Amino acid sequence: MLHAFAVILSFQLAGEAAARALAIPVPGPVLGAAALLAAFMAFPRLADLLRPTGEAILAHLSLLFVPAGVGVVGHLGTLGAEALPVAVALVGSTVAAIAAAALTFAAVAKAVRLPDEEQDGERRDA
Repeated sequence: MLHAFAVILSFQLAGEAAARALAIPVPGPVLGAAALLAAFMAFPRLADLLRPTGEAILAHLSLLFVPAGVGVVGHLGTLGAEALPVAVALVGSTVAAIAAAALTFAAVAKAVRLPDEEQDGERRDA
């Protein structure tokens, strides 16, 4: 398990190094995960070797949220003082994300409309 964990962290380190060396706006861990996926596709046995460790990490993923929760609790005073801007940002970003998803869905649905559908969106009777 230790060797598998070292391989996973090595890919993360390589991704971080590549992101900083190439000065690209992609997080290093994302690049490392993409490289690890490519390695899994090239060497399927690697995926089999890392699977138990990956599953163990994912089983305890909730522990990674503890530091964020402690940070929120530690700054409750600041959050209380800035409650209105924080609430507006949360609600606004949620509405914007839902609207973007709905508009994207509508555009994709229109682009892939089946040929047996009429222009107004109603299906013809068979």
